Amino acid sequence: MKDFQKHGTINFTTTLFALFVLVACCTSCGGDDDVDPVDLQSTSFAYQFHNGQTVPSAPYAGTHSDDFSITMDLEELENGNTMITMNLMNTVDGATYRLHAHDVDDPATTPNGTPYDESPNADIFAQSVQGNGGNVSISQEASISYFDLTNTYDGFFVAHDPLQDISTTDISTYLVVSTFARAQTATSYTSSTFTYDFNTGQIAPNFLYVGSHPTDVSATIRVAELAEGSRITVSIMNTLDGETYPTHAHDTADPTTTPNNTPYNETPNGEVYAGALAGNGGTVSLANISPMSYDEITTTYSGFFVVHDPLQAVNTTDPTTYIILGSFAR
Repeated sequence: MKDFQKHGTINFTTTLFALFVLVACCTSCGGDDDVDPVDLQSTSFAYQFHNGQTVPSAPYAGTHSDDFSITMDLEELENGNTMITMNLMNTVDGATYRLHAHDVDDPATTPNGTPYDESPNADIFAQSVQGNGGNVSISQEASISYFDLTNTYDGFFVAHDPLQDISTTDISTYLVVSTFARAQTATSYTSSTFTYDFNTGQIAPNFLYVGSHPTDVSATIRVAELAEGSRITVSIMNTLDGETYPTHAHDTADPTTTPNNTPYNETPNGEVYAGALAGNGGTVSLANISPMSYDEITTTYSGFFVVHDPLQAVNTTDPTTYIILGSFAR
């Protein structure tokens, strides 16, 4: 009996030790079989204002400030989809920005000859967000893998101008247009703004404005470099509501050669700027795309900037009817 108890105690202790070793081994082996967590990917793409990088023949031609830009953040999700976040910089307060993905298409088969499907691809991205005067963001979970979106998806990214009626065919109304989820082919474009006060005879004392228009009116010219040519945007401040302001560039000329001895060509130069701005009681703007380069406009072009008095008949020979008169883009 004593021998049995002795041997039984030894066997029980041995068995307990063996079980401990087995459990420890299984625990250790199980750890080796654990799958490492998936390394989810993410990236960002920066999109500059549409100055003709993607379509040189149709740069943006509206009055939205050209300091607008967008970054696109992509995050791979565990469910196989991709989270797309658009970050808009320098938005207009209260304006609604429509952001779309458009599939590339054969222009020979699209209704208006566009190189993309005019209907947005809502499975990739189609959202609207309201501007706040600063930076805003909007996200969408896209039913496409991160790999496919960044490698195989073939589409355009479009940000529509909230200051114009939406158009999926007029590329000149796009604030941003580029390939979707790819690095933008972008160059650093320059721009300059020139300010003009009321005509008090700065150019010549005998050109001093004579009329009844309020003297608090002023203007700016913004010249932006484009891939081809330049965008010239004129803004007039403190306008009269309901009045039309004819606004022109006039080439300088020898007064001995002009019909009425004016120091400028009496016919406006429409390739530089010619437009009529409708007053609204505040600030109004109008843009013109010029075939002349930024350097030509701001360095070599010699002309006058004229804003005609809307309260008098247009007269290109009488500078005293000009409420704004100065050297163009200087």
